[in-house]
Amino acid sequence: MKEYSFFSYEVNEALHLSERERTVFIDCLTKIQEELEHNIDRLTKRLIATNIELLLDYCLRFYERQFDTRRAANHDILTRFERLLDGYFAGNNAARLGLPSVKYCASELCLSPNYFGDLIKKETGRTVLDYIQNKIIGLAKEQLLMPGTTVSEISYRLGFQYPQHFTRMFKKVVGMTPNDYRSAE
Repeated sequence: MKEYSFFSYEVNEALHLSERERTVFIDCLTKIQEELEHNIDRLTKRLIATNIELLLDYCLRFYERQFDTRRAANHDILTRFERLLDGYFAGNNAARLGLPSVKYCASELCLSPNYFGDLIKKETGRTVLDYIQNKIIGLAKEQLLMPGTTVSEISYRLGFQYPQHFTRMFKKVVGMTPNDYRSAE
């Protein structure tokens, strides 16, 4: 069922179906209903299961297609997400509230976390957490080049509870510690 993440979307994020797709969807439901209304025989369960699987496969197809046909709207959400992160880190939010979560970002954009995650993955090829992490690393690199700021100050400013977590993430992504990066630049 993890493959069908759209089941946990909000109502306004439901599958967007064309008229033809709606017909296919209803046809699958009709076949399932017909099997449920007939006398049960040895093939009834298999036919019901097969039709449910067919329905879910069509839903996956329509679901993936909707990201392609809604490119402009998706791009707008991506732009709003970037602005949200810029504002979050420009203000005192990160130091006050910690690192932004997927749930927080989705909520601010009026989307469910699953839909938001699927949309960002489809548009960028990265998860929301990777996207946020790359944003943090970019900001950290800029701040590391400013004289007079310690790695601890930068880590707290970016929303890390412990400087060690920041250093660990930075090294994992960049391949060197923040201090080594600062020295290399």
